[in-house]
Amino acid sequence: MVMALDEKQTANFFEGVSKAAETVLEAVREDSLIHVFSHLDADGIAAAGIIGKALYRLDARFRIRITQWVDEKFLAETLEEKPQMVIFIDLGSDYANLLKQKASEMEIVVLDHHQLGGEPAKGFLCVNPHIYGIDGARDISSSGVAYFLAKAIDKVNIDLAPIAVVGALGDLQDKYDQRMLGGLNEKIVEDAETQGLLTVEKDLIFFGRETRPIHKTLASTTNPFIPGISGEEDKSLAFLVSLDIKPKHGDKWRALRDLTEEEKKRLCSALAEYLLSKGLRYEISNLIGHAYTLNLEEPWTPLRDGREFAVLLNATGRMDKPSVGVAVCMGDRGSALEEANKILEDYRRTINKYLGWIMEKSERIREMENIYVVYGEDFVDDKVIGAISSILSTSLPNPEKPLIAYADVKEEGLVKVSARTIDAVTYKGVNLGEIMQIAAEKCLGKGGGHNIAAGAQIPTENMETFIKLVNELVGKQLAGEKIGS
Repeated sequence: MVMALDEKQTANFFEGVSKAAETVLEAVREDSLIHVFSHLDADGIAAAGIIGKALYRLDARFRIRITQWVDEKFLAETLEEKPQMVIFIDLGSDYANLLKQKASEMEIVVLDHHQLGGEPAKGFLCVNPHIYGIDGARDISSSGVAYFLAKAIDKVNIDLAPIAVVGALGDLQDKYDQRMLGGLNEKIVEDAETQGLLTVEKDLIFFGRETRPIHKTLASTTNPFIPGISGEEDKSLAFLVSLDIKPKHGDKWRALRDLTEEEKKRLCSALAEYLLSKGLRYEISNLIGHAYTLNLEEPWTPLRDGREFAVLLNATGRMDKPSVGVAVCMGDRGSALEEANKILEDYRRTINKYLGWIMEKSERIREMENIYVVYGEDFVDDKVIGAISSILSTSLPNPEKPLIAYADVKEEGLVKVSARTIDAVTYKGVNLGEIMQIAAEKCLGKGGGHNIAAGAQIPTENMETFIKLVNELVGKQLAGEKIGS
């Protein structure tokens, strides 16, 4: 069931989108140089691709840059290049505020969906669902905001709706019944379906359902993470054989999409029993859900399935090749897609390596009173710590305890923190975005995000204090106390 949208909130949101679209069009008419800055996750890359394609179609002068965060050096470089307009996507409003203070004449537009740290910024346009009372963690992501802006610029951009769906899936916004997209995301899905660009159906939800032999699909799954099967192709093959599910048809390997309904039911039941035997009850809910198939993409490619496309984009960002992901979103199905496929394989190997390292020694995941802490330290790459925390957050002995994972960013003297929890915990009053913001500020860092997923950057020497503070703040919110000023 998808909750009905509030008409007034929706109307106000689209009014904000229209203003932003007119501002961008005016900049293009004046032949302004436009810089687009976006975040390096799947949602940020999808959003940058959408805006990039819309600007390309206008024959605008623009440049796209993907980043993990913005700092003083980044802002200084921007000021030197003197763009007339800067569009910040999926990066919050704080950086835009800093830039506006340094260059008041610069036109700035913010497209975002993270919780607001305070009052909406003044002096520039900010389109953020939270301003209008719409949930940015489940009803629309930054790529959705970018899509509605592109559509307001020109209806021809409706063909970018599938990319916005991919961004929302990458941001794990499929939080409605059976992993379904709802809220404003549902309007994007409708646009894509109406144009014949997307098919939505219920199915087993696994990475590689369109592209990989079944045993490889099971072995490569990290959401849900299945101990003893994830990362183990031989054991996955043995699991299928034990269920009398033939992995091949003649000489050809079968993909999940090739299974009969009866085989799917058998596989799903067996996996549910297996997860239950490992004490992973919560993971069972991640087996079946709504699958989003991009109809114009080639079968047996990772772009055919929305979630797989999102993983590919995330991989390009986390492996320092975000421009490849942007190019794919803008339509390159040649060299960029070929390179993206190679990056994806490297990414999956990297993730499995880090997960194996973390699981190897018990002290690398420590349980505290109210949270779990994953000590990635200088081994885990800070760019993938978010992916690691997402995977592990639903594979814990007690998934109702939030998890924070961190990795060192030595050259900056910082620690990158990623916090994750599940819906059941947010319903009890825990808001990780608020916790990350308050704890980070007290430790001379920066933090924020969503109630269910958030992050922070902390000076290395303050990390232990930060961990204790987060544990304390989670406890306070669970007890019903307010933690803000």
